[in-house]
Parts: sequence; structure tokens; C-alpha cells
Amino acid sequence: MDRAFTDSDMTENRAPPEIAPWDGWHIVQQNCVECAMNPTARLARSGASGHIRRMRSPKMMAMAALLAPMLFGAFSGSWDIGAATTAEPAIAAPRIAAPARPNLIVLLTIDQFRADYLNRFGAQMHGGIARLMRQGARFTNAHHDHAITETAPGHASLLSGRFPRSTGIMMNSIGVEDEESPLVDGGYGPGASPRRFIGTTFVDWLNASDRKSQTLSVSMKDRGAILPVGRARADVYWYSIDGRFLTSRYYRKDLPEWVRAFNARQSVAKYAGKTWSLLLPDSAYRERDSVSLEMAGHRYVFPHTLTSDVMDAGSEIRITPFMDDITVDFALAGVNALNLGRGPSTDLLAVSLSATDVIGHNFGPDSREMHDQVLRVDLAVGRLLDSLYAMRDSSTITVVLTSDHGVGPIPELVRDTVKPMAQRVSLRTLAVDLRARLRQSAVDTFAMAVDVNILLANRSAFRSDAQRDSIVQWFADRARATPGIARVDHFTTMRRDTLTSEIARRWIHQFPYPSNVELVITLDSLSTWGGNIASHGSPRSYDSHVPLIFAGAGIVPSTRPEFVRTVDIGPTLAALLGIKVGERVDGVPLSVGSPPVGTSSAEQRR
Repeated sequence: MDRAFTDSDMTENRAPPEIAPWDGWHIVQQNCVECAMNPTARLARSGASGHIRRMRSPKMMAMAALLAPMLFGAFSGSWDIGAATTAEPAIAAPRIAAPARPNLIVLLTIDQFRADYLNRFGAQMHGGIARLMRQGARFTNAHHDHAITETAPGHASLLSGRFPRSTGIMMNSIGVEDEESPLVDGGYGPGASPRRFIGTTFVDWLNASDRKSQTLSVSMKDRGAILPVGRARADVYWYSIDGRFLTSRYYRKDLPEWVRAFNARQSVAKYAGKTWSLLLPDSAYRERDSVSLEMAGHRYVFPHTLTSDVMDAGSEIRITPFMDDITVDFALAGVNALNLGRGPSTDLLAVSLSATDVIGHNFGPDSREMHDQVLRVDLAVGRLLDSLYAMRDSSTITVVLTSDHGVGPIPELVRDTVKPMAQRVSLRTLAVDLRARLRQSAVDTFAMAVDVNILLANRSAFRSDAQRDSIVQWFADRARATPGIARVDHFTTMRRDTLTSEIARRWIHQFPYPSNVELVITLDSLSTWGGNIASHGSPRSYDSHVPLIFAGAGIVPSTRPEFVRTVDIGPTLAALLGIKVGERVDGVPLSVGSPPVGTSSAEQRR
């Protein structure tokens, strides 16, 4: 690849704040809880929306009112989305009938892996994902039920059982970056930690039940490794573009010997100069291989050859399937070094494979590159599972496969096929006009901020509510007139619409209430924000719909069509192990240990 692959290529669809940056966020946990309905009751109550009616806690509402004057200023110069509240009481998850407790739980997250890839490319898949589809409990209608479908909020919800409104991880921009937790042993990239994460995850519940349990979490991305395990000080490692896996001082002061030994192998060196060619004959791919919109017009035709320079290859490899291969190698080295899964304690291995996301952003979900990547990540997952089963008794391993979000198509490729016409949308000009409007109103020009699809306000900066509301309404009217924007909603009034609107429900799941979010903006279907060639981050189904498969110890193979959410994963694993959930959660345990009512054994394995 002759184009320099920089960290800017790794950004997702959210641009930096268009008015003013903020350096700290303080987030309120949810001040209401949701009923613990099982999926069948949830569907019966609300139809396809899967909404759970909310119940308010008077104590929590009173606490929120008491803290309302503190919504701003928790950090100097920062924008606050809310204020912290007391923790909810612990609840116990109901038990799922299962054999002996597994020795190893494996969470496999494939970044930006759409649910429809399983059907679209399934006939050509013969690796680990295909095996899980055949042998696992597959939920075909699983969604991230929040609005800003990005890597950070998606990963934070998987094992916490909670929506972004209560994990504190509501956007990538308020994810894991932390200058107070620099990388250990040098490396490239900012410091990172889970300090913004609020509450607990399955890792905490597991450790509370057995202090000898161990956790290893690895990814190319820092947020992909950190957020699934919350604030736990576990073995957490991610990739640096110099070809090494590192961690931050939040977790430890230096690298353990096994990580140093792996890094000394210089895995990237063997890929320098290597070519990514098609896995199958050219005739097996229906996609065109000459779409100049891909890769911004640079080297968008197969084959793709990495630079022979080892240092540059360390960066470029992230946009190839080879990145997933290295991540799998590292994960297996960690399992061996830490003796994960040997029993009798239950350990957790969390692996987030990131190459699909980088390839998707640069080539799009309908590209030949994405087709080939899906086949190759299927093989990578197969190699991981085969190796784990060779190292440990396969009957003692439970696997969960999912994704952190989906992705939309390249807008220009579908522009003529959908109405309204797909657009690339930016509010940059309107953000500049907003600053002028604030200045004309003798209000601090930093009293409001536009972060792509939300408008935030420092309410104390206005002389009156009427003055603030007038400017908010002016902004909303202007935004609604922008091509590509479907709706502009006042966040405080969206709660009235959650029973009938999937979009409203997902926005309510995104931010705490009350908060300083004034407006939330939803684009037309297939329109997109930001400068990525293809992107995600919307409440639309192509961004929310992800695979969800449970397989292995304690799981009965089946295909399940009911609406479920990724926040159900943590409570399901807790129920499978018979351990207590450490706090009130949004998810419910899924019945993966028993087949759907009224299905035959043949139907279960379809």
C-alpha cells in the first residue's frame, strides 16, 4: 500500500467538537430502572420495539434534583453530561439449568461486523464463525439498543449489562483516553484507562464469586481491550503501531515477561512486504474491484501489498486481515502464560478483533475487500477456537460471539437508490453561526457546543431559560432544514415517544436524564456524518444489528428470532454460572440453556 496509513484513518465517524473541546466528563448513572422482563414478555408487551417500560425511583429522582446545580463544573473547563448518583442494590440473576460450571468464558467481539454478513457470506464460511453458527444458540435479531453506535459505547455495554446512559461511556470522544495513565514501556498512542467507566461488569461479578478467577482482554484498539472488562485491573493489552502489545500504568508498572517475549518475536516483521490476495478464486466474488470511492482513490484494487519497511508495516497492517492473525497469536500466548481455563475457577478471555472495522471504514461493507475479510476473520476465529480446544477440554469452554456495531454503505454508492437521497452531512457552518448568535445575545460563545449530532448547553451561562430555549429552538429549526437530517429532537421530551419510536428509545438509552444534552439529531437512513468513506454511529438498524451467538458448555444449539439486546450478554453469562449480578442492570438473562418452546431438535440446529 503506497498511501501512508495514519492514526487519522483510525477515527470513526465522530469529528472533534466543532465549537469547543472539553477535557473531562462527569456522568450520572441512570436514575430509573427497567423491569426484568424475559424476552418473550418484553415482546408481548411492546411488539418489535422490545421496549421495557421505565420505573422511577423516588430516592434517585430526589438525588438527581439535589445534584442539578452541579451538572456543570465537576471538572474545570469541562462539559458535564450529568452527575454521579448512588449505586443501585445488587440483584441475583436467575439460574439457567446447565452442566458443570465452565472453566473458560470466551467473549469474541468482531469490530463493525454486521449481522447480515453471516447470511450473505455464510455459504463460503468454513471456519470458527461457521462452526459457532451450527453449534450455538444464535439470536438473529440482536441489537445495540442505543443511538450512538460506536466502538467505545458498544464494548462498554457487552459485559456490563447496561446502556451507555449508565456506563458513562456514551461516545468514543469520552471513552478511554487518559493522560494520567501513560503507556508502559513506551509505544505510540495516548495513555488510556477505564476511569470514565461507571459501575461493574461480569468480571467484577465473577471475581466476587471466586477471587481466583483471572481475566485477559486483548485487542488492536485500546477501547476494544479496556471497556469490556470495565474498571477491573486485569491483564489488558492493546496494539501499538511499533508492532508491540502494551498496556497502561492504570494496570501495571511494567510488562510481564510473557508479553515481552511475544513482542521480541517481532510478529509484524514477517508481514512486511506481504501481499493480501483474494482467499478464493476471483469468480467467487460478486463485488466490483474497481470502485474509486474506496480508500479515497488510493490502491483500491486487489492485491494489496504492505510496505517492506517494518516500522511502516506496523501501522499499515491494521487495514489488513493480518492484524487479526497477530491479535489471535497474542491472545493464545496469554492463555498459555496465565494458565487460563485450567480450572477449577472460571476465567475470562475477551478478544476484540479490529481489522474488519478499519477495512470497513476504508472500503465499505459492500466491497470485495470486506467480502474477503469476512472469510478470513472466520478462519482466524477458527484457529483461535481450534487452539483453545487443543489446549483445554472443549467441554469446559463457553464462547460468545458478537460485535460492537454495524456500518452503513458508502453514501455515494446508494444515493440514487433510496429516498430521501443519501447525504454526507455536516453542521460545521451552522456551528459557526451558533457562535455568532451567542455573541449577539451577549452570551459566552462557549455556552453551547455541537458534537456532531448533539447540542450541549451550559444552562447557567444564560440569563434566563427563555433566552436559552430561544437559541436552542433557532438551532433546531436551522438543523431540520439541512439536507440529510430526518429529525431534531429535544432530549427532554423524547421520553414521551419511547413506546412507539425505536429511535427515541435508543436516544433515551444513550444519555442520562437529566443531562445538559439539549438536542439530538438523527439522519435520514443511509446518510452519514464525518469524513470516513463508510461509517456508523446512528440508531438505524444497519448500525445496531449485530450477530449474537452463545456456544459450548451449558448452551443448547438453536436459532432464536426474538428481539434481544447486547446488554443481555452479561446477565446471561451470570445466570449460566449461577453468580450474582453486582448492581441493577438493563439486560435480562437469555434462555440459552434451553431450546425455544415448541421447536424440534432439527429446527434447533437450523
